[in-house]
Parts: sequence; C-alpha cells; structure tokens
Amino acid sequence: MTVETMMNNKKTKLIFYAVVAVALLALPQITGNGYLLRIINMILIYCIISVSINLIGGYGGELAMGHACYVGVGAYTTAILATKFSLPFWATLPVSLIAATVFGFLTAILCVGRIKGDYVMIVTMGVSEITRIFFVNAANITNGPMGIPQVPGISLLGFQFHTGKSYYYLFLICLVVTILVIRNIVNSKFGRDVVAIREDKVAAKAMGIKVNLNKIINFTITAFFAGLAGVLLAHYNQFVGPMQFSLDEGLLYFQMIIIGGLGSIPGSILGAGILVLIPEVFRGIAVYRTIVYGLIMVVMMIVRPQGLLGDDDSNHVLIRWSGQLRNGLKRLFMRKGAEDESAGC
Repeated sequence: MTVETMMNNKKTKLIFYAVVAVALLALPQITGNGYLLRIINMILIYCIISVSINLIGGYGGELAMGHACYVGVGAYTTAILATKFSLPFWATLPVSLIAATVFGFLTAILCVGRIKGDYVMIVTMGVSEITRIFFVNAANITNGPMGIPQVPGISLLGFQFHTGKSYYYLFLICLVVTILVIRNIVNSKFGRDVVAIREDKVAAKAMGIKVNLNKIINFTITAFFAGLAGVLLAHYNQFVGPMQFSLDEGLLYFQMIIIGGLGSIPGSILGAGILVLIPEVFRGIAVYRTIVYGLIMVVMMIVRPQGLLGDDDSNHVLIRWSGQLRNGLKRLFMRKGAEDESAGC
C-alpha cells in the first residue's frame, strides 16, 4: 500500500490527525526550555501569516510582497488602544482586525484591481514601505522610531496569558482556525475561481468569473489574517516598533510560501518553520542571514520553483520564471562549452 493510498483512507487520516493533535497538545509540557518554547510560539504566529498569504500568493498567483504593512497595522492599532486608551483585549481585537482588513481592501481597490502582472509586486512593496515610514514619522501617534513599549499581555474571560505555555495554546487555536478557514475557502467555488484566474485569466474571464472582484476579496481576506497575526505579535512581544514591519519582513513572508510550497497549506507551515529556525540554528553567522536566504531562493527557483510541497502542475508565474531561468542558464553553459571547444581547436 502506497503512502498516498494510506492517506486517502479515512481511518488512517483520523489516526494521523489524532496523533498530530496529541503531539501538539503535549509539546509545551515536554518542552521545559523557555527559549525553545518562544521559538515555537513565533513559528505559530508566522504560520498564520504564511498560510493566509498562500491564498493570494500561492493559490491566486499574485506576487504580493508587502503584507508586513497589514501585520503592522494590526499590531500598532492594538498597541495604541491598549496603552494610550487602556482598552481590554476583547475591545482592541475587533478594531485592529477591521483596521487591517479595511487597509487591505483599500490597497486592493487602488492597486490589485487596476494593476496587472509583475507590477503588483512593486506596488505592494511600495505600500508596505510607505506604511513603515508613516510608523516612523507619525511620532505623536506611534511614538516614532522608539516604538510602543509595555504593551499589556492578553487577558480574556478573566484569564491572564503571561506564560509561554498559555500563549502557545492560544496561538495554536488561532492557527487551527486560520487553517480551517483558508482550507474551506480554497475548496469553495470562490477558491476554485481564484485558482482558475491564476492558471489563465483570459479563460477564467470568458467563463464568467469576475477576475478583479475575486482578487480584491482574496487580498482583503489575507489582510484580515495578517492583522490577526499582528495583534498576537504585539501582545506577545509587549512591544511594537517600525523595524518589525520592514520591507525585508514582507519578503520573508513570501519566501516562506515559495520554499514551503505554492498553493499548499502544509507547505506554508513547513516554510514558516524553516525560515524561523534558520536564524536560530545559525545565530553565529546571523549577519549573513540575507545571503543565506538569497542562496536558498536561487536554488529553489532552479531546482523546485513550486516549493517543497507545492503543486507540480501549477501555472504560477514563479514557475514560468524558473523555466526561463533554467533555459537561460542552459544556453549560457552550452555557449561556454562551445567557446571552450573552439579555443581548444
């Protein structure tokens, strides 16, 4: 019996999910190291971001690389409301989610609905950088480059989250909800329309699919979950600063889905885990992190552009770029070989 056949068996699936659930619930109890538990909690937050971004970047095929700004809007909104107005978590959460969602919707209206192809990447990166500059310069609101310290921890229904273990279970619940929502969206008619647009926009439009409307809705959904991650990040770190939401951070989010797998929810989780762990494992050479990430991205684009767990049959723009890159390298080496042969003669 092959692995695929086993996973298609309902009983095997239930056993597998039960084992994973027990392992996840027992993990904080097994892990006595607070530092390790903090890394795991950060992985969970980044998984929420990467799973949601895969909806637009993987399934939708849009090169939206500026989602750090929506994480920042969610984080700054909850930090300002909690510190300056002393509002509780249950009041700051919906306001922060609405702020991030509305900002994502406005960005989609102005950019995604009007701009096509690779220009989406440029515009979203520009919006992200403008937002970061606003965080730096609006000192009367955001405290400028100094950021907002002493953000209170989460208090919900009389329970105070103050340990790594308590935050772990909260983040795990949020991640499970995110996965279930994104999975249901992907398997819905809307999700199938999004994939159809990625594969062939002209054919999708001919079939009656509203391309621009679907893109706007898709973008807005990802902004909502990015805002959720920002809220959790602000309360967990108890600090919000503009450098947490730089352009590099937005690129890191997109790198997670490229490495893990375009159009794959398990791939999003795998990519987030890998890229959060790399700086911790190689902390001694942290100054070379950008170089390491760059090398990983180049290798992935050449060897497996769809990611480790991505769809092999996808018509994603990055896969098309990878084919052009491989063909260019092949022609380069063939030309080099021909020149060496002629020089030897």
